[in-house]
Amino acid sequence: MRYGREPEVLRDLTFDLGHGSFHFLTGPSGSGKSTLLKLIYLAERASRGRIELFGQDLARLRRRDHPRMRRRIGVVFQEFRLLDHLSVFDNAALSPRIAGKKPASYRADVADLLAWVGLGERMHAMAPALSGGEKQRLAIARAVINRPDILLADEPTGNVDEAMGLRILRLFLELNRVGTTVLIASHDTELVGRSGKPALHLENGRLAPGPALVSELAR
Repeated sequence: MRYGREPEVLRDLTFDLGHGSFHFLTGPSGSGKSTLLKLIYLAERASRGRIELFGQDLARLRRRDHPRMRRRIGVVFQEFRLLDHLSVFDNAALSPRIAGKKPASYRADVADLLAWVGLGERMHAMAPALSGGEKQRLAIARAVINRPDILLADEPTGNVDEAMGLRILRLFLELNRVGTTVLIASHDTELVGRSGKPALHLENGRLAPGPALVSELAR
């Protein structure tokens, strides 16, 4: 992956994320973590090479088929990307609403999901009234409301304290236990180590051996 005539941001990567797997994506700032996630959720197109998702070569995927593919992918953005003029409930329900589903078909699911992430009593609050940790959990709820096959998260614990970071990690582990493939980009090596999950480590745009991990939460 390169931008214009600049040096390649990512190059010569080969890896596989099996169905129902859980991986971290680690590496220093500027190593290409966010770019790799963008390639997977179709926000960027690879300059060369092959990316296969759900058995399809993304280079051959027609643009009109991108929305169908994206519906199978949940994304938790680093900057949340919540809509300030909507309530907590309406932010979480955005995907089914855009898809044209009737509110009666998803109202109970959204309420249950918000309760699961600890926002059941905040569903009528407006997004700007939430704390950083609450916004992060709302972003997670919005990303998983359609029960995606794969969940991508970009530095989901970067704006919260350690206790909240562990709580968010447990949410991802629970999602993974029910079958969702999870890939989390994070620079928090301590959190990665406590999860006991494998990591893909990026250095200068390439995969490199990462730090040894010690399991704690995954037992």
